Amino acid sequence: MSVSKGRLFIIGGNENKGEKSILKDFVRLSGGSNACIGVIPTATKDPEETGERYKEVFKNFGAEDVHVLNIQTRKDGDKKALINLFDDITGVYFTGGDQLRITSIIGGTEFDKKLHEYHRKGLVVGGTSAGASVMSDTMIVEGLDESPPAKSTVNMAPGLGFLQRTVIDQHFDQRGRMGRLLTVVAQNPHVLGFGIDEDTAIVTEDETMLKVLGTQTVTVVDGSKIDHSNIIKEGEDQPLAITNIIIHVLSAGYFFDLKRRHVKGGLEFESSR
Repeated sequence: MSVSKGRLFIIGGNENKGEKSILKDFVRLSGGSNACIGVIPTATKDPEETGERYKEVFKNFGAEDVHVLNIQTRKDGDKKALINLFDDITGVYFTGGDQLRITSIIGGTEFDKKLHEYHRKGLVVGGTSAGASVMSDTMIVEGLDESPPAKSTVNMAPGLGFLQRTVIDQHFDQRGRMGRLLTVVAQNPHVLGFGIDEDTAIVTEDETMLKVLGTQTVTVVDGSKIDHSNIIKEGEDQPLAITNIIIHVLSAGYFFDLKRRHVKGGLEFESSR
């Protein structure tokens, strides 16, 4: 498993936008005072207000220029004027809302193709909440919060695929979403599940390494060692049984190796070197 040359900055939603915001790190990785950021509010029902709010935040954190890319139709995603902005933009940021709006409106457009192309060259791509969900190739569209794992707890669709063989859930602990992430991994044991809490992010350090930032935690669900589950039994409401599943809970400063599926960081790791 690997990621492109460009960084990914994936936030679990409801990020602090004040002085201690992790969004300052997004601006820094996008070029700091030389950053030119494109805000994409496609997911939200109020794109103008949301776009302007993030524009103000990123400018306050020192970005040189911020564009609101108001893509509301598939035709918008093919506009030449929008595509030409890739020559200047150093970071792209998807806001929260409805993730299916992002994939259904942007997916497969010329903008989508250029976004992946420039990300492979080094463009930073970030997103929060719905904008986080679309980063993986398997995307949770909707599901039941605070429910035990069962087939009926979650619906899935393809995401934009920046992070391969993964699924991302957001507002994770705050909305009790462990059941639905376990269900996804039980159905797709080859994928890694990342449950990202609010005001918390996973950031790609290089082609295989993720770093955790923020005030809460990231839950990693690894199904590669599952030796039994009853997911194929009939009945959408059948309670899920899974054995030998691996779960990590990581806070700021911990790293996760995507290739080796291995955790790095913390005092216990430092002392063992």
